[in-house]
Amino acid sequence: MSKDLFKRPQFVEDAAAAKKGMNWILEILVFIAVFFACNMFMGIIQTPATMIIAFSDADYMRAVQSGDIAAIMEASMTIATNNVMFLIMLFSEIMMIVVACLFCKLIQKRKMSTMGFVKKGMIKEYLIGAVVGFVIFSIAVLIGVVTGGLKIEGISPTFSLGLFILYLLGFMIQGMAEEVLCRGYFMVSYARRYPMYAAILANALVFAILHLGNSGITTLSFINLILFGIFASVYFIRRGSLWGIGALHSIWNFVQGNFYGILVSGNPVDGALLSTATVDGKELFSGGSFGLEGSLSVSIVLIAGTLILYFWKKKPMEAC
Repeated sequence: MSKDLFKRPQFVEDAAAAKKGMNWILEILVFIAVFFACNMFMGIIQTPATMIIAFSDADYMRAVQSGDIAAIMEASMTIATNNVMFLIMLFSEIMMIVVACLFCKLIQKRKMSTMGFVKKGMIKEYLIGAVVGFVIFSIAVLIGVVTGGLKIEGISPTFSLGLFILYLLGFMIQGMAEEVLCRGYFMVSYARRYPMYAAILANALVFAILHLGNSGITTLSFINLILFGIFASVYFIRRGSLWGIGALHSIWNFVQGNFYGILVSGNPVDGALLSTATVDGKELFSGGSFGLEGSLSVSIVLIAGTLILYFWKKKPMEAC
């Protein structure tokens, strides 16, 4: 058994040496404050962009001029769910990375290496993480297809190479941002005072709670979000670098929406390469309105992936 996962890795020891850990309640309260600060600075990017788009939208302006509240709400919802706004949201999450890193650097007096930003082998780790992300999500898709929950219908008629590339860049930021916040900052901060298994569980639960507002969330999808948080934490500890799990998370999100055409945590994505349909009555393996992340297909992959990482005697893919 790989008991090393219950031993604090060197980057946690270094973070603890820089500044002692706090009581778990204070740690969570500080995390909430940092999270709200991240959203405030993301809003600095999103708000003016939203206003420009709204004032440029003929339907929205007509609704405002007419004073029809229902029409205004409908036009606002259309704007909020279009590709431009989704991409702005993804790119604005660079502020989450900035705020979390500044907090760790200036307030916790931590080196960036304690967040997992290790320079040595960073490109290799990123590429490995990207490949692993694509492979494990593809296995989940395969389970969905074999069990009859999903049906891949072929190349999507709405595929757009431009959108495909923009979403790839956007998800590269978004996936890394969530890993910086939940693993690089919060898990390491929590582990300064408490055992690693407690830090893993705490950050996985926080990660899942942050997604409670997503459309179509179910009990199973919430459990899968916790499982992803545990898997990501173990991957980070095993590799000792945030670059890999940041890439894995990014590609995981990107391929499900923009490659396979599946809902991303309840959010539809336009311009996908493939068109994939869910089969009625097979929601247990398709995830239904939340997407594949709300299915047993993903549960199986995440549990298997975590167990492989846990029992592997050496760092996975060490020879790569």
